[in-house]
Amino acid sequence: MTLANERVAYFNGRIVPESDVLISFRDRGFLYGDAVFDMTRSFDGRPFRLPEHIERLYRSLRYVGIDPGISPEKMIAISEEVLERNRHLLGPGEDYWIGQRISRGLKSGGAPTVIVECSPLPLKERARLFRDGIDVIVPSVRRTPPDAFSPRVKSHNYLNLVMAEREVHARDPEAWAVLLDVNGNLCEGLGSNIFIVRDGKVLTPKERYVLAGISRRTVMELARAEGLAVEEADLDLYDATTADEVFLTSTSLCLCGVRSVNGTKIGAGDPPGPVTKRLTDAYVRLVGCDFVRQYLAKLDA
Repeated sequence: MTLANERVAYFNGRIVPESDVLISFRDRGFLYGDAVFDMTRSFDGRPFRLPEHIERLYRSLRYVGIDPGISPEKMIAISEEVLERNRHLLGPGEDYWIGQRISRGLKSGGAPTVIVECSPLPLKERARLFRDGIDVIVPSVRRTPPDAFSPRVKSHNYLNLVMAEREVHARDPEAWAVLLDVNGNLCEGLGSNIFIVRDGKVLTPKERYVLAGISRRTVMELARAEGLAVEEADLDLYDATTADEVFLTSTSLCLCGVRSVNGTKIGAGDPPGPVTKRLTDAYVRLVGCDFVRQYLAKLDA
């Protein structure tokens, strides 16, 4: 029986209470990280670019050779239904992450494990980032190189990124990790892409070395629509610490200004800088939701 105060999820063909989603310890997703996922967010309860996220999910599935047994169109419909059936549990000014998770299934073989779920965005926990800006620290851990395993796959095997984040949090629990690639260039963080602004040009690491986020792509599109030059480039710590502005993009944050990189203050003033603010305003207009105000409203909540 579905409880009115418990979120529901899709689990292997049925929509059930989250407490009924039980996965075997012999599932390959648990044993080996042999699973992929994708994640979007809602704005005022509406999913953002869900077809694009599902398209990326199915590219990841093709890369690792998992057939979920569900068409992309059906996965979109399931995701929309799960969101709709959980919408009543959102409080004022709240929104969800909406995720799809598919593992190869049991070690002994058989059908894949397919889950579609919602979880509340961490608005209160991250609200101060929009007030103060993000402090970025670059760890010693380097990002897995694309000739070992493509970072363009959104897989459950996040241990490389987790170890980098643990190192950074040992120095500053509030900082965000951004890794370098094996060539010493800026790469990405756990669920975030990095941009720098220099002389009015918007620069970001090359797609070959990062998971190309939908928020990343959205910002690049908005920048071009605003008449700004956008370029993918090899960027190192010198480029970051001498930039006019730095910002991160992610599913939950959309985009948020960076205050410092490895302790070096970025730019002449406090974040967001003028280009970051311009792109933020364009993003707000695109989604029809002032996500900055949404976060800041939780500061005193």
